[in-house]
Amino acid sequence: MRLFLKDQRPLLLFYLLQMILVPVLYYLSGESRPLSIILYGMALSAAVLLVYLVYRYIQHHKLYSRLAQPAAAPGELSAPLDDAPLPEAVSELLQATHRHYQEQLQSHISRMDQHIIFINRWVHQMKTPLSVIQLTLQEMDDEAAGSIQEELERLRKGLEMVIYTSRLERFEDDFQVQSLPLRRIISEAVAENRRLFIRRGIKVDIRVDESLTVYSDAKWLMFMLTQILVNAVNYTSGSGKTVAVSAQAMGKDIQLDITDQGIGISSEDLKRVFNPYFTGERGRQYHESTGMGLYLVREICSRLGHKAGLESKPGEGTTVRIIFNGTGLQ
Repeated sequence: MRLFLKDQRPLLLFYLLQMILVPVLYYLSGESRPLSIILYGMALSAAVLLVYLVYRYIQHHKLYSRLAQPAAAPGELSAPLDDAPLPEAVSELLQATHRHYQEQLQSHISRMDQHIIFINRWVHQMKTPLSVIQLTLQEMDDEAAGSIQEELERLRKGLEMVIYTSRLERFEDDFQVQSLPLRRIISEAVAENRRLFIRRGIKVDIRVDESLTVYSDAKWLMFMLTQILVNAVNYTSGSGKTVAVSAQAMGKDIQLDITDQGIGISSEDLKRVFNPYFTGERGRQYHESTGMGLYLVREICSRLGHKAGLESKPGEGTTVRIIFNGTGLQ
């Protein structure tokens, strides 16, 4: 009703102006008319206008109701908006727009599916030459092999990030939540990256009780831990430093902290470290930074029902925190 009245406001204003002009015209022309006759004519005209407005509202009721709720479900666009010419034309326009939107959406989904398939196949194909290089390294001297091994690990981590980023678009079809022993998963993530820790001369201190279990997906959790651990190593300069991994129960939840002794993050960058492709002032000092690691951690956590946070001060290191919901997915 409110939208209808707003739409008819110009008509009501012109009608009011007309009702004022009629007695003024009689007065200026010198024709005398009894006030009762003038009021009767104005009342009769108002009655005719009221009948017209009621008819118009009934005729366009569905149209005004639909326009008053623009956030309604898209499926309601197929419902007819009365048989009057204007509602019928608006209904046809909305349906045509909706069909075009659906066609464009399906086309986009199809292209995304093809892109994901291509990325997955390409990554798997790249694993073969990497395996061949790994075997070749065994026949080379230690100094040369060590340098190539480091670059090889970077390639592996880059390919892994590519494939997990592509899988994120179809996350709902690629995860299985189960009860996982947290210390075992952390130990496996550290073992997988042991060469990196050894080359950088950085120790890992795991202070996680073996009885702690979390509800998560093993594959995605391993990927998140790897991203955090690799970041902790890459942003820690100098040997002899330690990355501390600790966990504690917080009621039904479990809080996991991974703390490094690295360069830290400036205060102006803290609010944006989880944004995609954001490297920040510190990240630009290290060419290995892609700005995607923490973004993927946050996205995966949100889809698994976990919470991701970060605390850091320049020169004092960084703590990345994951809070596991005690009941699994929220």
